[in-house]
Amino acid sequence: MAASIKGVFNDELQNAILNSKILVVGAGGIGCEILKNLVMTGFKDIEIIDLDTIDVSNLNRQFLFQKQHVGKSKSAVARETALTFNPDAKITAYHDSITSSDYGLNFFKKFSLVMGALDNRAARNHVNRMCLAADIPLIESGTAGYNGQVELIKKGLSQCYECFPKPPQKTFPGCTIRNTPSEPIHCIVWSKHLFNQLFGEEDPDQDVSPDTADPEAAGDKAGEEALNSNANEKGNVERVSTRLWAHSNGYDPEKLFAKLFHDDIKYLLSMDNLWKKRTPPTPLDWKNLPDEVAGCSKDTDERLKDQQRWSIAKCALIFGKALENLKNKLEELRKKSPNDHLVWDKDDQDAMDFVAACANIRAYIFGIAQKSRFDIKSMAGNIIPAIATTNAIIAGVVILHAFRILTGNLKACKSVYLRPRPNHRNQFLVPEREVNPPNPKCYVCAPTPTAVLALDTTKMTIAELNDSVLKERLNMIAPDVMIDGLGKIIISSEEGETEENNDKILEELGVKNGSILKVDDFQQNYSLTVNIVHRDKPAVRGDVPDFLVVADEQDLKPKEEEEPKKDNQVPSTSNGQVTDIIDDDLLEIIPDDDDELMEVVDEEELPAKKRKTVSPGREVPLIKKRKTDRQVSDDGDDCCVIEDTNEVTCIPQKNSLKRVHS
Repeated sequence: MAASIKGVFNDELQNAILNSKILVVGAGGIGCEILKNLVMTGFKDIEIIDLDTIDVSNLNRQFLFQKQHVGKSKSAVARETALTFNPDAKITAYHDSITSSDYGLNFFKKFSLVMGALDNRAARNHVNRMCLAADIPLIESGTAGYNGQVELIKKGLSQCYECFPKPPQKTFPGCTIRNTPSEPIHCIVWSKHLFNQLFGEEDPDQDVSPDTADPEAAGDKAGEEALNSNANEKGNVERVSTRLWAHSNGYDPEKLFAKLFHDDIKYLLSMDNLWKKRTPPTPLDWKNLPDEVAGCSKDTDERLKDQQRWSIAKCALIFGKALENLKNKLEELRKKSPNDHLVWDKDDQDAMDFVAACANIRAYIFGIAQKSRFDIKSMAGNIIPAIATTNAIIAGVVILHAFRILTGNLKACKSVYLRPRPNHRNQFLVPEREVNPPNPKCYVCAPTPTAVLALDTTKMTIAELNDSVLKERLNMIAPDVMIDGLGKIIISSEEGETEENNDKILEELGVKNGSILKVDDFQQNYSLTVNIVHRDKPAVRGDVPDFLVVADEQDLKPKEEEEPKKDNQVPSTSNGQVTDIIDDDLLEIIPDDDDELMEVVDEEELPAKKRKTVSPGREVPLIKKRKTDRQVSDDGDDCCVIEDTNEVTCIPQKNSLKRVHS
């Protein structure tokens, strides 16, 4: 390979390549390209880890895999194929999660550098922390459609992956999904919830029946007659789960259609307060469904059927067929495992047809624009079409960064952005002018990591603190928590030590406004000081988050309390860096994936004198999220959100944004 041929590289780089030990985390679209590049370049000692198995949908861009590999371990097959390029390489493959305790600090310390090609934020955060703790350079990479980025993460030199908060996923209140949908995405989420209620893992939070606890319906005698008609002899209302109801009725499509799209809608209409300022929904009759689609011709090309919108009559027909097929699949599955369930998959024909049909029927009922199956698949599956050439380009930049790191030239490893069109300098690959320095207030890589946690100390339990805040929000693996000053351990990673605290309220154990918690995750070699700020729990769930984690208490202040900014003044953070300007009122996020399609500024349309930069001599491309009808990545394995939420080029002209189409 290249490093084995005298004269291809200088002696220093050649020796560094031959003697280095590389860890590749992720064997998806970018990971495959990186591994191929490594062995072709002449790297001899490589380890690769990935928990996923190969899916048919991977084959169009993950070129180390072929049809016969479907269902097999990605890392194992990637190793096997890569060795055909360079049989002299030593490649070790792990079919496992990088967050496992088997891959601790000593595991990371044995590598010269780590290359990240991951598909989710939690795993990225974990690798970020492990590389910081081991003081090993990490090359983080990701793609989304035609966009891509590569950045160096090195303790004390550059920003880490968590230096600035990523935009949170926008969620929708349950009452909006169940009672008052107003956008196509609301109907799609409802349909996915319905799939789980009928065939998947049941979750009480995904109930699709009308929500009688909706605050907007408060004081309304909503559905009293319906409730009374279902009361038993003792006067109690017997609520039957959607799955039990469907099972007791033999999954009859006509009966289920009548319940979901007629009876439940009539029930909603009885909640008068909901419709004072809204257009009320229209119940549907199974035997009298419209057979036309507004604005569409019946004479359409069969090859474009996924791009066509279905009539409601056709939706009902597809609903019935998909329902029957899914019922049969569930029955077959339960013959082998009685408690098993189906898992929704965008690539499953019946599952996708079911969600598309239900979403369009519900959209019609509420006067919402209907979508094609293709559009619904994009929104429901969080798909940004993955582009093989984007992965290849980004993987190439990763290797170039590796050369610089191995020869000690880390300061030359500037973040690089791949753009779908050239900038004013005719660049598709746009490097920053310098390595971004660490955020001194980062609660991961700062010398003394500190965070502020705002929550209701009179309502939150220890279990919620452990699961929702520390593990889910802060991505810890096995946290230990002690109240500073009292020496009282309230959460222990050792099984059985503090389980009796789980149902206790924070206040009961002495956690109140002004308390300081010392949190340690020995598995990540990560310590964090958490300052508690009491904040009353919001009355309406979904209005505001139940808790907030910020780096500075100043970030908790409402916007109206901040000093008004002068005209043309760029909003900035306390460290002088430009903050992102994002209008996310219409952002559509489905709780599947973190990755989103973005809008990118076309700098060619802007005069140079109007272009503002983060700092003298440094320019960063603006990346803004796309609103409505959002498309996101097909399988997260090779996409990441290309986001720099605190550093953007600010463009005053509103017409300067261009959509990225793939």
